[in-house]
Amino acid sequence: MNRKYRKTIIAGNWKMNKTPSETKEFMTAFKGMMPKGRWCDVALCVPAVCIPAAVRAMRETRVGIGAENCNANASGAYTGEIATNMLVDAGCKYVIIGHSERRAMGETDADVNAKVLAALEAGLIPIMCCGETLEQRESGITSEWIAMQIKAGLQGVSEDKIRKVVIAYEPIWAIGTGKTATPDQAEEVCEHIRTVVRKLYSSKNARAISILYGGSMNEKNAFELLAQPDIDGGLIGGASLVPEKFLQIINAANQPTA
Repeated sequence: MNRKYRKTIIAGNWKMNKTPSETKEFMTAFKGMMPKGRWCDVALCVPAVCIPAAVRAMRETRVGIGAENCNANASGAYTGEIATNMLVDAGCKYVIIGHSERRAMGETDADVNAKVLAALEAGLIPIMCCGETLEQRESGITSEWIAMQIKAGLQGVSEDKIRKVVIAYEPIWAIGTGKTATPDQAEEVCEHIRTVVRKLYSSKNARAISILYGGSMNEKNAFELLAQPDIDGGLIGGASLVPEKFLQIINAANQPTA
């Protein structure tokens, strides 16, 4: 982390877990545990039906609520989809875009790009995901693959809006598998992402953008991962469903930095 230049963000991704009632219970418990004083930015991205309950519960806190997906269209005949202005009106601050589980359902780089642009236009903070499969890593094309995803996802994002984008590196082989990239492996890719952003925009913008790690970060490995200079937080899956575990990761993000 480098808090001198950019925000540290711990974002929970609940995936398809918890009902609105369970969301209220979680938020009540979590609110009672939250650290006092200055701490990192915290986001909880929850299922669409849980957004109103989450927003109500955390209204007087600094925790931002987010969605797990959005549609790039403002309105129309898209049954089951949710537009960015709907998320804003519901109280969302963040939206996860391009998660590997969405990509596995058929989401393309072009879809990701359209959603990023729509999110920025609506005033949401997009958490844009990228990552490689185990086969791609073993083939030695991780850097090229990640660069391609970043360039495609940021196509058309203007210089004045790039700092509002958060990028999450989530090696697909480490999501929900219990496997985690070593701190050195995670740092290497996050540093590469910052280099790609630098080439697309500028050193100043690259230094200011927050890059999260999202491959099975938990309360046991968070401290070491977050100690890396180019890892500015985490996109947390399973551990974000348990208030005590999520709080431990937040505390790890509040470690002293050089």
